[in-house]
Amino acid sequence: MSKPGYTGPLEQINECLWRIPRSYKSGMRVEGRIFADENLIKQIRADQAPEQVANVAFLPGIQTASLAMPDIHWGYGFCIGGVSATDPAEGGVISPGGVGYDINCGVRLVRTNLKADEVRPQIQKLMDLLYRRIPAGVGEGGPYLFGGKELLRLLAEGSPYLAARGWATDGDLEHTEARGCLDGAEPDYVSKKARERGGDQCGTLGSGNHFLEVQVVDEVLDETAARTMGLEPDGVCVMIHSGSRGLGYQICDDALKMLRGAPARYGIEIPDRQLACAPVRSEEGQKYLGAMRCAANYAWANRQLLMWQTRETFADFFGRSWEAMQMNLIYDVAHNIAKLEEHVIDGVRKTVCVHRKGATRAFPPGHPDVPDQYRPIGQPVIIPGDMGRASWMLVGQPGSMEKTFGTTCHGAGRVMSRTAAIEHARGRRIDQELAAQGVVAKCRHWKGLAEEQPDAYKDVSLVVDVVHRAGLAKKVARLRPIGVVKG
Repeated sequence: MSKPGYTGPLEQINECLWRIPRSYKSGMRVEGRIFADENLIKQIRADQAPEQVANVAFLPGIQTASLAMPDIHWGYGFCIGGVSATDPAEGGVISPGGVGYDINCGVRLVRTNLKADEVRPQIQKLMDLLYRRIPAGVGEGGPYLFGGKELLRLLAEGSPYLAARGWATDGDLEHTEARGCLDGAEPDYVSKKARERGGDQCGTLGSGNHFLEVQVVDEVLDETAARTMGLEPDGVCVMIHSGSRGLGYQICDDALKMLRGAPARYGIEIPDRQLACAPVRSEEGQKYLGAMRCAANYAWANRQLLMWQTRETFADFFGRSWEAMQMNLIYDVAHNIAKLEEHVIDGVRKTVCVHRKGATRAFPPGHPDVPDQYRPIGQPVIIPGDMGRASWMLVGQPGSMEKTFGTTCHGAGRVMSRTAAIEHARGRRIDQELAAQGVVAKCRHWKGLAEEQPDAYKDVSLVVDVVHRAGLAKKVARLRPIGVVKG
């Protein structure tokens, strides 16, 4: 049974922003703000996610507002598309519900010098080979095994550890958020069960909405930014979407159990037990952060190894090296993470804990954390859509720092639960429908395609249009899928 829609107040501030006033619920420390236009707000009202935006506003130390992006939908604790920043100096908390179970689920985009007319005639065979080579599916292991001290180093060091093993280049690290490693990772805080789950899953897609897509650049809107990234019309790219797999899920599960009684211990009142939290500077808060950073490092390594296998597969298929095909990483960015960052709030520079739950970092031109190559244009922002329409490349804008702690949306956003999507697909062949649109889709089970059918998602172009108009991120290029591997 679907949840009833949101019936609380939503006040329109401008064409792309709506407010939930503090007066809605006693205990809200700040207001709620949702980025959406008239069209998307109708879909958002039909979901209970705005209620979660209001609930997050109860968290101690929260700054400015509880925020949500236009791809907002119901999640665990926080809505997916939810953003908040808490100040540790003011008793600010860390909440696993503000990160999610799939810690550092994220996206990377790889360019090539291949053109659409070279790849389209061979796309069925290419996808068949990628489907055989790229491990995907629930609980699926892969060819890379990490145990004992090797796994501990992987958790502590992330992608740089792979570089030492010959599975990553310096260019790969330079074009990964945080160079693929969060400082402060504490492998000792990761349970034995979580480590066991991670031993053979680094370099695997997993299931759900994770994917590997072969895409074609079909529209360029910002030629300067596109040229800087190496994107050209009709150019072939590969997009990879995955996270920290069973290891990250277990770390989140362990943390929620550890934090179950923490709000009462610290005198924190929350309206939803899924918002279990602890002060950032508490023992519990530090333990979760230390373990979460390990999962984040694991996820970056996971996507790095997925890319490495993709490069090897392309090299075998096309008969030339990946270097010759210029299969360079454009960028890799997380969308389920909490990070300590500096932001100017009410004219004061503070170090705050920014929760991004289904939301993407979008730092503007000139920001010191943006790689040198992209500093003149802003941080690349990768927004995947559904497998039947399109995905987008954007760049961060100054408005993101002013309005959202350097954040934008992360995808299209679901409008249909997985159960409803399966029911909606009965009697249909989603793979054949996609083939009719020119997309070769490969999946381990028909339910995977049913759950992820285009009808289950908002139109990503509408979502991206809102963040573009709101000044959070600027459109650079649209990419259309021609082949997809799903878990």
